[in-house]
Amino acid sequence: MERPTDLETYLFDLNGFIVLRQALNASEVAALNTCLNAIPAIEQGQWHGYIHGHTYGTHDGLNYQQIYEAGEPFEELIDHPAWIGKIKHFVGGEGTFDYHHGPLFIDENFANFRGPGEAIGLHSGGYPPIMRNQFRYHNGRFMCGQVNMLLALTDIGHGDGGTMLIPGSHKSNFKHPHFDMHRMKPEGVSVEGLEGAVEVELQAGDAILFVDGISHGSARRRNPGIRRVAVYRYGPSWGNFRYGYEPSPALLERLTPERRKIVKPLETIPRSPAAM
Repeated sequence: MERPTDLETYLFDLNGFIVLRQALNASEVAALNTCLNAIPAIEQGQWHGYIHGHTYGTHDGLNYQQIYEAGEPFEELIDHPAWIGKIKHFVGGEGTFDYHHGPLFIDENFANFRGPGEAIGLHSGGYPPIMRNQFRYHNGRFMCGQVNMLLALTDIGHGDGGTMLIPGSHKSNFKHPHFDMHRMKPEGVSVEGLEGAVEVELQAGDAILFVDGISHGSARRRNPGIRRVAVYRYGPSWGNFRYGYEPSPALLERLTPERRKIVKPLETIPRSPAAM
């Protein structure tokens, strides 16, 4: 469970993201794609077991929410050693009461399929401040409200609809003057052409770790074929599910104790009525 290097810590603080090249090997990527291929095609609003078809309503592609239900290869992403130590460091909480409970919690996890013509517009940023998206470094510790892991399951080069970010925007005190031209809209506006934004090209198995408070979106998919990524969003253990999903009893039963703490950090306290 590797913590970030000094250079990774510097770049995450400076830019709001780091890229992990070959975080997964070819066999791991193949196993994940095999799991996805085994899921019958579902559309928005449909279910396959505990996996739900979903979109953000912006012509950005289709999401398979709760993708850690898709099989063991996706369960292994919950605390994969390539990033879990870095995620814990950037979210923070080690050595505190929160750490006793994780300190992490995955409030959303999905596979995204993006085809030709699709993109997701710009969202997030340091201004206006949002508590869940906060980036903070205080007294020698990071305390980030949410850190995302985006894993490429296919090669993502020029024209493939890659992730775009504005480096340093997680600490911005001002709104980008052209933000509204590129923000998320039903027609699927892209981030291409926005001054200050960079597109990150990835090979299958590469991952981006970024604080959710950074302004981000994507380029438009122009090439044939489908871009595939998996996204796991980590925050403090006291968070809640973004869309009200819940892990299946079967998933909780088969997870390791360490993974179960991240998927469901807190158990409700049963109470039986008793006389006063």
